[in-house]
Amino acid sequence: MPERTVFQSMSQRHVISVGPNASLYDAACVMTRANCGSVLIIDSSNTLLGIVTERDLMTRVMAKALDPATTHCSAVMTRGPRVVPPETKVADAVLIMIERGFRHLPVVSHEGKILGVFSVRDALPREVNAAVSLAEFNEQVNDALG
Repeated sequence: MPERTVFQSMSQRHVISVGPNASLYDAACVMTRANCGSVLIIDSSNTLLGIVTERDLMTRVMAKALDPATTHCSAVMTRGPRVVPPETKVADAVLIMIERGFRHLPVVSHEGKILGVFSVRDALPREVNAAVSLAEFNEQVNDALG
């Protein structure tokens, strides 16, 4: 059985986004309505500027007592997030997320079109287990090499 790609595995194939001047309150409402854990921050020409996740809302907003109604997404977004092309294998995407410590990975075509976000929730246990095994192997190799 061929391994699935991130595009094949994405549960939502539409882009959930707001502009950089949107409030974090508005971003949270968009995420809630779409039942997703992230929102892409794009400009008027559909260029990806950043991403805001539910974890960002907790650690960068709530924990710092920022007012979500008056704080713009651009103030707390992760700028220039790591992206992958749609043909990226699920296990490879999960490995990137494990190694980099995040759970959302924007999917962007080679032409620069934003296709959506691959979430760790989109990965089946099969790919997650394969990626964890690969991460552990990489760690063992790095330890052996010093």
